Amino acid sequence: MNSQGVVVKRCRCVDPETGRRRGTSCPQLTQRAHGSWYFHCSIRNLLGQTERIRRGGYASEAAARTARDELLALSREEQAGRSWTVTRWLRYWLSTRTRIRPTTRMHYTHDVERFLIPHIGQLILGDLSSRQLAAAFGQIAATRNRSGQLQSPCTLQHIHTTLRAALTGAVREGLLVTNPARHLELPARPRPQAQVWTEARVAEWRATGERPIVAVWTPTQLAAFLDYVRDDGLFALWWLIALRGLRRGEAAGLRWSEVDLHSGQLSVLRQRTTAGYDVHEGPPKSATSRRSVALDQHTVRVLRQHRERQIQQRDARATAGKVWHDSGYVFTGPDGMPIHPGYLTQRMRLLVDRAGLPPIRLHDLRHGAATLAREAGADLKAVQDQLGHATIQLTADIYTSVLPESQREAAEATARLVLDAAKPGEEIRRQLSHHPKPPQEHPAEARPTAAPACRPRWKPSSAIGGAKLRSSAGRRRHGRPRKSR
Repeated sequence: MNSQGVVVKRCRCVDPETGRRRGTSCPQLTQRAHGSWYFHCSIRNLLGQTERIRRGGYASEAAARTARDELLALSREEQAGRSWTVTRWLRYWLSTRTRIRPTTRMHYTHDVERFLIPHIGQLILGDLSSRQLAAAFGQIAATRNRSGQLQSPCTLQHIHTTLRAALTGAVREGLLVTNPARHLELPARPRPQAQVWTEARVAEWRATGERPIVAVWTPTQLAAFLDYVRDDGLFALWWLIALRGLRRGEAAGLRWSEVDLHSGQLSVLRQRTTAGYDVHEGPPKSATSRRSVALDQHTVRVLRQHRERQIQQRDARATAGKVWHDSGYVFTGPDGMPIHPGYLTQRMRLLVDRAGLPPIRLHDLRHGAATLAREAGADLKAVQDQLGHATIQLTADIYTSVLPESQREAAEATARLVLDAAKPGEEIRRQLSHHPKPPQEHPAEARPTAAPACRPRWKPSSAIGGAKLRSSAGRRRHGRPRKSR
């Protein structure tokens, strides 16, 4: 057993003259019940650097020595798990995330610094348990956000995602055996469904100001918006997002080299996203987001007019002696530089408010594009490819809504199906009411021997039929035919 390090006895008594703790110099340490035992030793961390470890609170010298020897006998990774705090591991883990997107890093950093470190940062990583995490998330849920409201289930789920990813890294590095955040139970995060702005919802919004989280315009409302922004410099962008469902970052990062107006298609190869206010340009959101989007003839015409307007703007600035940056982007500012994605969100909100239409977000245009494509007859697979979704379930559950007209047509068709099926039945019942069908005779040997449970509902049409019925009933009651007199 390794015996490196020092074992000492200390106490927390304060010297009345200096106001400092006496530590190992307290005269009462000779007493058995006074103070506790500590150990100091040196280990190497995950980076190979030497660190000094100090642990205390042991009741005896032997207990402190045993704890020290057990720590020194562990592997380097296990030593880090027993000696590192959660704060130290979270910051180390963030420093190793070199291949994540800037927006993801920003969200991770926010969750770590704002929530995780204040509530569990002081705990030892190797001692972390699900009970401690449940208590910490209960405390986080009781805090309030910038709007003064309690933290939403969505926020708690985001924090849990960050913590679970960090602790999974600790398991992968050998600092933990299992991930204590894996089985943590949190309030379910509601998945908002896109709601169509029907007349009833519009009236309620105007009366109360309440609006759906995700809202979709009807084709009439969308046409009114596009007609209102026809003279806007970004009309082609609003049209492209509303009809083809591009993301904000994909539209902001679109280049003319990726648009083929002759064949009528564009390629999504990059996007411009924001982390705070900083803009980062990179590949699309996922592998399936890298896609080709078909363009109809009217969209091609809109993009051609936008290109001509951009060339005129460039020539006008050159004539005026102003600088024009030939950046190659489809949607640019007055100087030819690409547009900040955040400006598109603000501009969209302003135009919707001026148009007097019920409010929607810029991303809601993408939901509306999926709904329009579905209503136009496109199957779900085609809509999935158009939007660049990884699964068709996401397209079906979240990004498509049913317009009121289609719902009404489906309701009428359902009722018509039932009514049409009832017409032959009515005709048959009418015929039977005028021409009742006579009863059918069966051979005597095939008839049951037991008496019928109830009398026949129909009445015999003649005395002969009645006699036959009574004769048959008599034979069934006695089991043998009656003798003729």
